[in-house]
Amino acid sequence: MSTFVLSMFSLSGKTAAVSGCTRGIGRAMALGLAEAGADICLLQRNVEDYKVRDEIRALGRKAEIVYLDVSEQESVRDVVERILAVFPTLDILVNNAGIQRRYDAVDFPEYEWDAVIQANLKSVWTISQAAAKHMISRGGSGKIITTASLMSFQGGIRVPAYAAAKGGVAILTKALANEWAKHGINVNAIAPGYVNTDLTEALVKDPVRSKEILARIPAGRWASSDDFKGPVVYLASRASDYVHGEIMAVDGGWLAR
Repeated sequence: MSTFVLSMFSLSGKTAAVSGCTRGIGRAMALGLAEAGADICLLQRNVEDYKVRDEIRALGRKAEIVYLDVSEQESVRDVVERILAVFPTLDILVNNAGIQRRYDAVDFPEYEWDAVIQANLKSVWTISQAAAKHMISRGGSGKIITTASLMSFQGGIRVPAYAAAKGGVAILTKALANEWAKHGINVNAIAPGYVNTDLTEALVKDPVRSKEILARIPAGRWASSDDFKGPVVYLASRASDYVHGEIMAVDGGWLAR
C-alpha cells in the first residue's frame, strides 16, 4: 500500500473528544483514534478513572479527562467550552455515551423514557451543535461521529425509548450532514450490531434470546469492542472526506440477512 494512502488515515496533529470512553466500544474507539495519531479528550462521568487516559498516554499521545454526564443537560450544554479550555481546538467529536432501559412497551415509565431520550439523542444534538459552531468559527472542517444502533433501522423488543432515540440519531445525522457538509464538516454514524458489552449484558445472559441472535449473525459471533477501531478511524480521517450522512452498520452482516 502506498504511503499516500496510508497517510489518508493518519490523525496526527488532530484532537478528538470521545464520550462514554471508559469501557466497551467507547474505550476501543478512543484507543483506536490515539493509535492513529490523535490526542484524546476523554469525556466521562468518573473523572478519577484514569485507566484509559493512562493507556493513551502510554501510546505517546496527549490525553486529558473532562467531566460529562449525558443525563444532565447542564453538563452537556457547556462541555465543548470545557474541552477547549484543555485543548486548543476540537477536530473530531465522537458521541458514544448512552444508556439502555428495558420494559414491555405498555409498562414503560415516562421518567425512563425521558432519561433515554436525553442521554441518547438530546445530548448528541446539543454537543454536536456546539462542536459545529466551533468548527465553523475557525474556518470549517471537522468530523462528527455518533454511535447509532441496529435500532436505527429496526424496532427491537422491549426497548421503545432506545429505538426511538437511535432512530432519531440516524435522521439527525443526515439532517446535520445536509447543512454542515458545505463547511467541510462530515457528520456520520456507526451502527453497531450485537456487541458483548455491559449494555447488552441482559441479552448475553438470556439463553433463548442470545441463541436466537447468534443464529442470525452471518459472521457467527457477537462483535468485540475492537471491531470498531477501524470504522471510527476511517470516519475521523481524510479517507472519508466525501462521506456525509452515512449510517455505517458494523453488525457482522445482521442487516443483510
